[in-house]
Order: sequence, then C-alpha cells, then structure tokens
Amino acid sequence: MDNLKQISVQLEEKLDSLSQPLKPHLPALARFLLVVTYLEDSFRILFQWNMQVQYFTYYKGYSSFFAYIFLLAITATMIICSSLAVMKKHTNIAVIGLGVNTILQSIFYGFALDWKYLLRNLSLLGGLILLASESYITMDKKNAMFAGLPSINKNGTSTYMTLLGRVLLVLLFLGLAFGGEEMSLVRLIFIAIASVVCVMVVVGFKAKFSAILLIAMLSLFNVFVNNWWSLHHEHPERDFLKYDFFQTLSVMGGLLMLVNIGPGNMSIDEKKKQY
Repeated sequence: MDNLKQISVQLEEKLDSLSQPLKPHLPALARFLLVVTYLEDSFRILFQWNMQVQYFTYYKGYSSFFAYIFLLAITATMIICSSLAVMKKHTNIAVIGLGVNTILQSIFYGFALDWKYLLRNLSLLGGLILLASESYITMDKKNAMFAGLPSINKNGTSTYMTLLGRVLLVLLFLGLAFGGEEMSLVRLIFIAIASVVCVMVVVGFKAKFSAILLIAMLSLFNVFVNNWWSLHHEHPERDFLKYDFFQTLSVMGGLLMLVNIGPGNMSIDEKKKQY
C-alpha cells in the first residue's frame, strides 16, 4: 500500500513538472475547449442551413418561420456566448446562454429522451458549471485583496458549484462504458479503470491527477473511435462522429478547468490539507 502511495506521489510530481510550461495557458485552453463544440455546432448550422431548415419543417413539423428564428437564435447565442467565455467577459451570462442553448436544442431536435445524448449534455453542463465556478473563485480572490471585504468563503457558491460540476462532468463515461453493443476485453478494462478514476474525481481524491488521467483516456478515445476525418465526406456516420468528437473535446475542457481550479472545499483533497 505504501509503495502504491509513493508511486502515486511520484507520478503527480512528474506530471506537475511536465505541465509547468503549460500552466500559464491552462485556463485559456480549458475555456476554449469547453466551448469548441458550440462553435463547431454554430458553423455547422450556418454551412448546412437549408438542411437544418428542412429537418425542422419536414421531419419535425415546425413552421418555416419557427425554424428560421430558432436556428438564428441558437447560432447567435452559441457564437456570442462562446466568444464571451473565451475572452473571460461576462462569464455567468455566457454560461447561462450556453446552458439554455444546450437544453433547448435537446428538446427541439428531439434527443431529450436519448439517454446517451442526455449524459453527454449533462457532462457539458458540468463543464459550464465549473467555468462559472472559476469566475466566482476569481471574484472571491479579488475581494480578499481589499480591506474590509470578505475573504474566500469555504462554504460559498463556488464550493457547491465545483462539487456539482465534478459529479456531472464524469457522466459522459457512463455513456461510453455502456453505450456500445459488444463487450470486449479492452472495453471491460476501460470500464474498470474509468469507473475508479471517475469516483476519485467525484469524491475529490487526487482530483487533479485523476482528471489528467481521464483527459488522456478521452484523447485516445477521440483519436481511435471518433475519427470522423477518416470517413468520406458523404459517409452517413461522419457528422455523428464529428459531433461526438467535439463534444468530447468540450468535456476534456471541463476536466482541464477542474485541474486549473482544483476540486473545491467539498473534497477529500481539501479535507486532507486541514489535518
């Protein structure tokens, strides 16, 4: 047991040393990855405008007027709110806009009851909650610098938001673990490792190290499973794989955000610091 603990500490120290050059750019990279699926989705709608309108009018039965207004509204919201999030301007407004956009799309596109789609969306919302939590943490730190203003509140809004974000963020792995039809040995190993690491993220034990492991696993999954670039442009599965690829990137952005801000006060890591 002591050997495993020592190995874990050594790995964390090694990862920390390797990540030093990236640390100044980590928050910006995390924010960009978090919103990349929304940017890709907005450009996809613009480039496939007629197809999108046809889907709403012929397949969903909505009026042309509704289709045009809805598509314009969600496209503008995704572009504006994603830009605000990347620039770190009005973060809470950006998070609310993207969150509402996610919910509305799942309803009007008719995927709200698809459990795999639902888990992916909940993971995206978890990433957005962590983004909002970062803004609260930054605000608390700024307030703590001025005399007479409260210091960082250990039981404040950011604490509960970080906990909720951690829980929602790992739901993507449930869809990846149990969403396929065949259960191979490789998949069983993936499920076993991912399950343990996801629990570690949820309870906040070695949370930063665990988040990095999940990022590595998702990177491999994206390259070898969601390889939409390997399919012909007219292949029926290409758009679905591309959509999954960018959604997975956004979940990775949420995990990077967790690495950046930490698991929060409601975590084992934080409790251990108090003893």
